[in-house]
Amino acid sequence: MSIKQIMVIGAGQMGAGIAQVFAQSGLRVKLNDMNEEALNKGLTGIERRLDRAVDKEKMTGQEKERAWKNLEGTVDLRSASNCDLVIEAVVENMEVKTKVFQSLDAITPEHAILASNTSSLPITEIAAATKRPSQVIGMHFMNPVPVMKLVEVIRALQTNDETYETIKELTEKLNKTSVEVHDFPGFVSNRILMPMINEAIYTVYEGVASVEDVDSVMKLGMNHPMGPLTLADFIGLDTCLYIMEVLHDGFGDSKYRPCPLLRQYVKAGWLGKKSGRGFYSYE
Repeated sequence: MSIKQIMVIGAGQMGAGIAQVFAQSGLRVKLNDMNEEALNKGLTGIERRLDRAVDKEKMTGQEKERAWKNLEGTVDLRSASNCDLVIEAVVENMEVKTKVFQSLDAITPEHAILASNTSSLPITEIAAATKRPSQVIGMHFMNPVPVMKLVEVIRALQTNDETYETIKELTEKLNKTSVEVHDFPGFVSNRILMPMINEAIYTVYEGVASVEDVDSVMKLGMNHPMGPLTLADFIGLDTCLYIMEVLHDGFGDSKYRPCPLLRQYVKAGWLGKKSGRGFYSYE
């Protein structure tokens, strides 16, 4: 199947990044958000990143202009009526996502593939909310999208081979590497990453070592580019808690129990870099 027109729903950091890489790869893409202010912020961010790439001589001015011309902003979900692929990148909430997919199911052409950028929610359940479950798939991009090379391609129980192969080939056109993943809580990336972050938080909670020393052990001893607690702050502690809850609920295993300190920080509004304070201060 040929993918010519794409829509990305959600103009936040992930959605805008996804739209950018498609536009840079020569594909026509619509960036949609129901909030016009959020849409404009997303488009401005894309333009700023493209300008920075030109300044650093990572792309030419002509390449930047071509990418920008491939991009269109819209607040109207009905603009998906001529799209071959729609990628949802809205809030990590199953009720919200299923409503989006049900709307897209009614708007998009019969051949269109519907994808979710969810980092942890079951694609099988999302697919079941549509009348085309075999054409529903997960495309979990890593953050920041323009930089990171990996895309987890998650097959729902219902996803057919044609849908998977189409998305795999498309991922290669983006100059990214796809990994085939079956639909289990947290997929691969967050099933491994989040328990490590959670265990790092437990290490602080139990007084084993300080925040700085836990991060130093993982950076200097394990050669991680960023300590797990710094990474948690960048991801957002509320997001980390949510994914741990998905893992805990999905597997019913106590090893995925979120650390009480993580819950306490989220309740305090200490969400990490975006709130100005998490395990570190960013004010």
